[in-house]
Amino acid sequence: MSGTLINILVATSAVCAGVSGGVYFAFSAIIMPALHSLPAKEAVPAMQRFNKKAVQLPFMAVFFGGAATSAAVITTELLSAAAQPPDALRLVGAGLSLVAFGITVVRNVPLNNALARLDPDLIDPTKDWQSIERPWRDANVARAAVSIAAAFLLLGAVARPA
Repeated sequence: MSGTLINILVATSAVCAGVSGGVYFAFSAIIMPALHSLPAKEAVPAMQRFNKKAVQLPFMAVFFGGAATSAAVITTELLSAAAQPPDALRLVGAGLSLVAFGITVVRNVPLNNALARLDPDLIDPTKDWQSIERPWRDANVARAAVSIAAAFLLLGAVARPA
């Protein structure tokens, strides 16, 4: 793959990781503290609405596009290893981006699904909310940190002189 094409792929992966990391960071810094201050009967439906909005085109394009471009970066680096050593910044940055994707799929999505099943109008969701909120927040902080680190490494790879 030409240097220009791989740089476009790496830059795209970096932007997707940065945007995702920014969304996760904002959620942790602003939204989760606000939800924490609400009674569970109000926090649960608010979080349910956020989750419904998250699985729409703008964020899903960044989320899945970032995973796809990161996988392509890793594949390209490994396939070209016979001609030149793999670029550590690219490999680690793309790998971290996939780790953030994995945290989302393995931890946040199942918690979102459990939250979606709650009906705060039928039952008191306090106990359920308490069992979901902290693990979700912790996983979100982890994926924010990993995504932002991925973005920095991938941008470093693109910005580095050839």
